[in-house]
Amino acid sequence: MGSVFGTGLRLQRTRLTPTRVQSRVPLNALKGRGFLALLLPLLLAACARPVPAGVTELTYASPYSPSHPFSKADQTWIKFVEAQSHGSLHIRPSWSGALLSSDMSMEELRHGVADIGLITPIYVRGGTQLIRIQSGFYSGADSVESQVALYRCIAAANPEIGRELAGLKVLAVQGGSLPGIVTRAKQVNTLADIKGLRLRAPTELLTVLGSLGADPVNMPMADVYSAMAKGVIDGVIAPPDTFKAMHFAEVARYYNTLAVPRGAYPARAMGERAWNRLTPDQQRVLEAAMPVWEAALATETRAALAKGMDEAHKRGVQVVAMPPAEQARFESLYLRDAERNALSLERLGIGGLAAFHSARAAVIGRGQIRCGGAS
Repeated sequence: MGSVFGTGLRLQRTRLTPTRVQSRVPLNALKGRGFLALLLPLLLAACARPVPAGVTELTYASPYSPSHPFSKADQTWIKFVEAQSHGSLHIRPSWSGALLSSDMSMEELRHGVADIGLITPIYVRGGTQLIRIQSGFYSGADSVESQVALYRCIAAANPEIGRELAGLKVLAVQGGSLPGIVTRAKQVNTLADIKGLRLRAPTELLTVLGSLGADPVNMPMADVYSAMAKGVIDGVIAPPDTFKAMHFAEVARYYNTLAVPRGAYPARAMGERAWNRLTPDQQRVLEAAMPVWEAALATETRAALAKGMDEAHKRGVQVVAMPPAEQARFESLYLRDAERNALSLERLGIGGLAAFHSARAAVIGRGQIRCGGAS
């Protein structure tokens, strides 16, 4: 699957060999963009530099540009891995979606298109039902660190998550900033003000917002700026970093600090067969790099949040706090909907309710996570 075709005394042969990878995957295994992604390494191999003797080169693929906050965290991880391995591991990055597609990255990693890559299982349409639904269980986990800790509790208590990740070795779990309500022309002071607003929101929030009288819609985040500018939508559920990163401060006038819970998920992974080709020492380096990668992601997330709020203030966006009673009411609605979604998995033979209850038991206080609950 991966680029590590030899170990021990023959480390000089450890560059990714796309021709060998291609031979293991039937031509009709992946269609459309997936097939093109398999073909791309063949083209890249023609201009690849030889790998020095004693070095294992691994490809890392991301859909983001090198300057994106996520990519900055990735670069911190790359430097750590190469330093800790004393040069025996070299990471060759591929940015901007040149190697992996955003919607098939998990399958492409399993097939060896890249060795390591950014994955988003919460957006995969099939095969990751529990990982997707569990992202709605995070009320009370406000910080990135508590989100990551809660994910690990859920994963440890529910083997189905491991089954959904079969063929992959998870290298980092990612959380994020809590979204609020960004609006174009109407100031939101309480939940009652959401009524009648056409808001872009992620799928897991559509029912909750609908119950409050909003007209929620789901659309790619890349389309939100133009939709708000044209008045097609009234606003978006988004974190403050989008004021700068997506230029929302140019088209929005208000931001309500309603803290919309968000979940963590496995976000960086390696193909399992590529992992198994590494030496034990190399595996230990990547294991030791997991908290480094997660900490770098948290640092970059907070930095992007601060820059976004600065941009909002410079542009005159009015920030309004949601009253505590309204916040509590929203979280009650959120958890009720999350439990209903968990129940919907039972008919598929997936223990959604067990996962939901294990998550809620692990939140022993605001931002305080203990697997198994207080004991």
